[in-house]
Parts: sequence; structure tokens; C-alpha cells
Amino acid sequence: MTKLRLTIFLLFSMSSALSVFWGFALERAAQGIIVDFKVVYYGARCLVDHHDPYDENQLMSVYLAEGGKHPSNPIELNKVRQVVALQVYFPTAFIYIAPFAMLPWGIAHALWSALTAGTLTLAAFLIWTLVQDAPAAAFYLTCFLLANSGILFAGGNPAGIAIALCLVASWCFLEDKHAYVGVACFAVSLALKPHDTGFVWLYFFLAGGLFRKRALQTLLIAVALALPAIRWVSHVSPHWIQELSGNLSAISVRGGIIDPGPSGMSGSGTGMIIALQTVISVFRDDPRFYNPLTYLICGALLLVWIWVIRRARSTALNHYLALAAIAALSMLPIYHRPQDAKLLLLTLPACAMLLREGGAIGRIALLLNSAAIVVTSDLPLALLVQFIKGLHLSTDDTKGKILTVLITRPIPLVLFTLGVFYLSVYLHHSLRGNTFAGAQSQPSPVVSARPS
Repeated sequence: MTKLRLTIFLLFSMSSALSVFWGFALERAAQGIIVDFKVVYYGARCLVDHHDPYDENQLMSVYLAEGGKHPSNPIELNKVRQVVALQVYFPTAFIYIAPFAMLPWGIAHALWSALTAGTLTLAAFLIWTLVQDAPAAAFYLTCFLLANSGILFAGGNPAGIAIALCLVASWCFLEDKHAYVGVACFAVSLALKPHDTGFVWLYFFLAGGLFRKRALQTLLIAVALALPAIRWVSHVSPHWIQELSGNLSAISVRGGIIDPGPSGMSGSGTGMIIALQTVISVFRDDPRFYNPLTYLICGALLLVWIWVIRRARSTALNHYLALAAIAALSMLPIYHRPQDAKLLLLTLPACAMLLREGGAIGRIALLLNSAAIVVTSDLPLALLVQFIKGLHLSTDDTKGKILTVLITRPIPLVLFTLGVFYLSVYLHHSLRGNTFAGAQSQPSPVVSARPS
């Protein structure tokens, strides 16, 4: 078993190494257009130099002083302004980026990318160990996901490390091993990208027993680490709350980088927004319509999810189903991009256990999981962009709008279907009294310790 695990880890590492190689090659060819890490790097650099990271002028000055390319035309200026100069990360993230911000850009970028690839590879391996005796589908899907993470690794979006640490923490909690390592990892994850991993934390809190204890410990550590970060930012930027709110408003306007409507700056490809608003906005491009409708749909599903958690028995399969459902659904109500979908690794244990049971449910789980991982991966998205360029889709009638959604916005639809599927199986499993054999076949120490 030790030899098998070592082999699997090496194969996962090779998949990640392939991503790192072609990701940096793409960034070099694109002349630095992949700037995810630059956003938070220059924000932390501002703080280190005692400048206000939420002030557009000060952040742009630091960006240009550090060798950033000066915009040559109004369109380029607007893009650089929205992507770089309008800081929207919370102060809690800066305390973890500051050590990298003290280094030159090239060294900091390389170290951050190596850390992202390393932690996500380790996290993927740990999640695989939860169901290592199940069919090999989880292994192949994990390899595919890691091999298609070049944009994440080279771009250095903090989502990579945040999600990886969340997965490591989930493994620690589910296996009841290295609990305080898990608590520390989860606390950092929430500080970096709370909207990516907050719903996973919510599951452990709602599940009760030892899981709730770990969730509360995580919250305590996260708050303790957040206080000095907020104090630091408040000292340099006393009005950071108002400035952050203003920056969010500035990039949310029609045509902005987080506008989910058809005129949004990032409408397709690896930069597309994958929230459910992008689908609804095709039919009516009005935030007063698509935002409330999205919240209503996702809120109803979340309430069902919470209700099932409160009545479900504590078994390995139940935990996996609940986490799989929320991993998919959590990306729908608020702003997310394809790199945030690496959280789908958390759906693989449920998929593997259902597949091991056989039957139509297992095959559907494999089909939907495969579709979700494929459509959120770099190379398939790049092919989709090239395909879309040759199309001339009209949204003047209902048929054209439906075709536009199916062809140009498949990710929210697939995530919605995947999340509803796992929620339905979770609900059915709970109402039928845990009829799946797998529900009793893999109890972990934490699972056994929690009262029914």
C-alpha cells in the first residue's frame, strides 16, 4: 500500500509539473497578461511600503514603480485599472502575502507558484486516499484536473492555496488525524478566500460533534490572525472599508471585470465568471432581476442542504455527499471563476463511493463529475473559446438565448446539475435510512465519535 501511494503521488506530481511548464510558457507568450498574483502582491507591497492598498492612485504608483507596463491607450488603462489598481482582497489576505511582497516580483512569483502547485498536489493526493480502494475513476479525474491547472499555477491566484488548504483540513477532520494542522490550514484558507471555502467550513459547523469543535477552533484561530492584519491595514488606510466598497462597486458596473452580464469584461474562456447570474443575465440583463433570482434558487437549495444535514446519520458516505453537494453549489450564488472550481476535488470521494456501489446512480455520478471537471479545465476552455470565435449567436429570440447559454456558458449549468444531483442523492439516502452499503463501510474515527 505504501508503494502504491508513493506511485500515485508521483503521478499526481507529474501532472502538476506538466501544468506548471505549459502555464508559464503561456504566460511568457502572453507577455504577463496572467496577473492574478500581481493583484494581491502589489496590494501587500503597498502595505509594506506604508501606502494605502485600497487607494487606486497609490496602488497604481507602486505597480508602475515596480516595473508594471504603463497603459498605452484608454482601453488598456481601464483594464489595468480594474484588474490591478482596484484592490478587492480583504485585509486578512495581506498578512500571508506580505512575506512574498518583501521579495522581488520574479522570485516571489516563482515561490508562490511552486507553493500553489505543491499544496494542491498534496491536497489532491489526500482526498484520493479517502477512497483509494474504490474504482480508479477518481485517480484519472484528479490527474486530468491537475494537468489542466496551468493558468492557476502560473497566474498564482490565491484560490489555489486557499482551496488546497481547505482540502487538507477536510481530510484531517474526516480522518481525525493531525487535527490542529487541519485547523491552522482552514484558518489560513478562510483568510485568503472566504467565499471559496466558507461553505465547506459551514458544513463542519452544522455537522455537530467533533466536526463542530474543529470548525469553532478554526474560527477562533482565523479571528485571532485576522485582528493584527486588520489593525495593520487600518493604521495605513483608516477608511479601508469605504474604499474597498467603492472598489467593488467600480468593478461591478456594466462591462466591469465582475459583471456577470453579457457585456462583462470577462465573458468567456479561462477568465469567465461561472456564477449562475451569467446564465440568467442572458435572458434579462438586469442585476435587479438576475441577482434576486439567483439568490432565491441557491438559497432554497442551501436550506434543503441544511435540513438534510440536521437529520442525516453520521457516516462516511453522508459526509462525502454533503461536501460534494456544497462544493458544486457554493460556486453559483456569488462571483467565481474556473480556477475556483478546483474545489470539485471534494466531490470525488462521493463519486467514487457511489460508483463502487454500481448501478445507474454511480454511472450518473461519474458522468456529471467528469463533465464538471472537464468544462472547468484550462485546455477544454481554451478550445471552447476558439470554437465560440467562429460562431455568430443571436440573443434576439428565446432559441438564440438558449443556444447562447448552452454553448458559451456551460459551466454554471453543469455545476448546478452536479450540485442538485448530489443533494438529491443525499436527501434520498437520508430519507431511506442509509440503505447504501457504502454508508457503513468506511466510518472514520471522527464519524464514529460523533453521536447520531
